[in-house]
Parts: sequence; C-alpha cells; structure tokens
Amino acid sequence: MFVDDEPINLLLFEKRFEEDFKILTASSGMETLEKLEIHAQELEVIISDMRMPSMSGLEFIKTARKRFTGIRYFILTGYSYDKELENALQDQVIERLLKKPYDYETIKDAVVRYDNPKISISNKTDANI
Repeated sequence: MFVDDEPINLLLFEKRFEEDFKILTASSGMETLEKLEIHAQELEVIISDMRMPSMSGLEFIKTARKRFTGIRYFILTGYSYDKELENALQDQVIERLLKKPYDYETIKDAVVRYDNPKISISNKTDANI
C-alpha cells in the first residue's frame, strides 16, 4: 500500500508499479488504517509519505504496527532526515527510509530484497504493496 496525501503522487506511484506489484493506495493515515481492517492479510509492504495533514507517516506507522504486525513499513520523504526518523530506523519502527523524488529501482529493490519467497518482481500477483 502506498500512502500519500497528494492525489497526483498516488496516481503516479500506482501507474509506475502496477506491472510489478498489486498496489493499494490511501490518502491519509486514517484511511490506511480503515483499509488495513479489510486488506491487512493481503499486504506485505506499506510505504508512507512522512508529512501529511492530521497524522504524519510515522504516527500512522506507530499506530498500525500495534495491530498489524506482519507488514513491513517504509517511510518516503522529500525532507532531510531528522532525529525522529533516525530513531524510528534504530528502534525498527520502520525498516527503510526512502527519499523523494523516489527512484523506481530503489523502491523495487527495497520491496524485493528481503528473503521473502512470496515477493517476486516477475509475477505481480505475488507481492502486495
């Protein structure tokens, strides 16, 4: 699942990765939490923008991890890394910190690099973002 409060970013991400992965999108942390109630068992990775109104990406991830533990969480940010994000990485709240503008190969590698036999870039039905 890809989470971003800017509709154009959701559309671009979905179009860029739809041939490789099944993609769900959400425009806020709250919407993502609602979708997780339905789709959590299908999801492997959530990539969330850091800066969003109402609930930051990190706030969303901290909330989601309490209930949805089998998912890997990444933050995507266009801003410089700060102490909060460094701590989130160190404390393993997030598995990866990705920079905007994102690079397709970097995102793809981040998703598939873990030893998870369910994720294969060659078969889009195997991985759910």
